[in-house]
Amino acid sequence: MKIGIMTRHFVRQSLAETLDAIISHDIFHVQFNLTSAHVKESLDHEIDLVGNQVSQQIAKRKMSVSALSGEINMVHPDLALRQAEISHLQHLISSCKTFGTSIIATCTGSRSTESMWKYHLDNETEESWQVLIATLEKLLPVAEKHGVILAFEPEVNNVANTISKSLRLIEEMKSPNLKIVMDAANIFGKGELPRMSEILDQAFDLLGDHIALAHAKDLDHDGDAGHLAAGTGLLDYERYVSLLCSLPFDVPVILHGLDEDQVDSCVSMLNRLARAN
Repeated sequence: MKIGIMTRHFVRQSLAETLDAIISHDIFHVQFNLTSAHVKESLDHEIDLVGNQVSQQIAKRKMSVSALSGEINMVHPDLALRQAEISHLQHLISSCKTFGTSIIATCTGSRSTESMWKYHLDNETEESWQVLIATLEKLLPVAEKHGVILAFEPEVNNVANTISKSLRLIEEMKSPNLKIVMDAANIFGKGELPRMSEILDQAFDLLGDHIALAHAKDLDHDGDAGHLAAGTGLLDYERYVSLLCSLPFDVPVILHGLDEDQVDSCVSMLNRLARAN
């Protein structure tokens, strides 16, 4: 199992210090957040330069960028704001490989104006679904042109908030460049935790072939995304890791939702469970 972490969990004064802190925990895979490069995300014209600088520092330490963080609100109700985010992600897609990866992790977003991670009743409407489709129709041709995978999370607070909707999205878009970020702490709707085993199995049965990346965190209630460190909540990690290990490819597993002092125990837990499979 290729265990990694989001770089944003290590706040340091420089990129070099951030990467050194990560490898001090014996972690050599990362999902890279642009904030870790200490540049403004709005400087799209400089992304190539930033990517080259990051990839040099990564290679120097024999690390690997498993994915680039590229979350935007694909269904933001403000058209101007939505288009600005689409434009940013298009720039990021075109420069993705300069960071040493061909995967961008993103999300389908929410109709909430407060946060792309906050649920809104309008997420359930056909209008929101069509806005999502229209956004992806602007993004996927760019991803296909540059050979980049756009991987979204099935997330209870987003428009693609169930396993079935996530599969529907992949089938409707018909693009080999649209894949899944599997985060098992984010897929349980209200009242669904008692069916955890069934839902986990269904998620991998229906979406397993489309998984490009996995996230590892935990939850203490359903009906919301999880926000706990892996192994500290209610998620059945034995089953989750077993399902990840059963995939026909070695998917990177990225830790997040944790503090630095929790990193070592989370890594140990994942390694122990992976060895059992």
